[in-house]
Amino acid sequence: MKTNTVLVAGAGGFIAGHLVARLKQNKNLKIRAVDKKPLSEWYQIFPDVENLVLNLESKENCYAAANGCGEIFNLAADMGGMGFIENNKALCMLSVLINTHLLMAARTIGVERYFYASSACVYNGEKQTDPDNPGLKESDAYPALAEDGYGWEKLFSERMCRHFREDFGITTRVARFHNVYGPHGTFEGGREKAPAALCRKVIMAQKTGAKEIEIWGDGKQTRSFMYIDDCIDGILKIMYSDIKEPINLGSSEMVSIDTLADMIEKIAGVKLKHVHDLKAPKGVRGRNSENTLIKKYLKWEPAYPLKDGLAKTYAWIREQLKDRKG
Repeated sequence: MKTNTVLVAGAGGFIAGHLVARLKQNKNLKIRAVDKKPLSEWYQIFPDVENLVLNLESKENCYAAANGCGEIFNLAADMGGMGFIENNKALCMLSVLINTHLLMAARTIGVERYFYASSACVYNGEKQTDPDNPGLKESDAYPALAEDGYGWEKLFSERMCRHFREDFGITTRVARFHNVYGPHGTFEGGREKAPAALCRKVIMAQKTGAKEIEIWGDGKQTRSFMYIDDCIDGILKIMYSDIKEPINLGSSEMVSIDTLADMIEKIAGVKLKHVHDLKAPKGVRGRNSENTLIKKYLKWEPAYPLKDGLAKTYAWIREQLKDRKG
């Protein structure tokens, strides 16, 4: 790079916080971490990093954040689990301003590499109606029928990255994340995803003596879940690869939500009744990452065992809740 300063947008969040921790291992880098949340609400904060509180929906803030940077990792978005994105479509769509303004700033400033965190929510919903989903190939994003709100924003922003690469020469890389989980993430409040939510529910059931937990949907809907360490490995591999098109970044170890709950209960040493809320947000019936393309390009795929990642996540959430009575 012409400059060793790297911008991590959304650094107060779960995935980007782990990314900053990894980038810090390269002592030659100067890291600028930016998030709109107050510093007290960042999931991880590092005193030897330039930490800025800026709302990157603003064009002026994007130019200020990107100034002097050689590379940008854009993981900033207003998002959460299915309960959040199904009920906050407009807020999710507004994240388009972040990617648009950061790309404009990148072009003006002369940023050399730009990473965009997309999502499996870009995939055509009609290809996700079977719990025995064989895996979503990158081509399955078209014809477009993305998750309403959040998925359409991600799909549009992918196209922005493509056209800024083709028209202005910015090296853009796009990864479609599939359900990332692990320690130092959201586990309550409405934005949490299934692994963290179920860990919390099992822990609180043990604390209160409850014999059951609530599960959204019928429990037969399927997903794959990628441990955070695999996610960070993948981000860096994709960022510095020659992969021009959007590519899946996810585990191919697919499980039902009921099975996910069973795995967490086994870690906790308890067996609970599953009470299914059929009216709750539940998303598509089946979603899995098809990893042929990433294995072809990188000779690698996310492979951290789900049971091991859940054990670490469960232990971390249990520690956060250790003083919680009910």
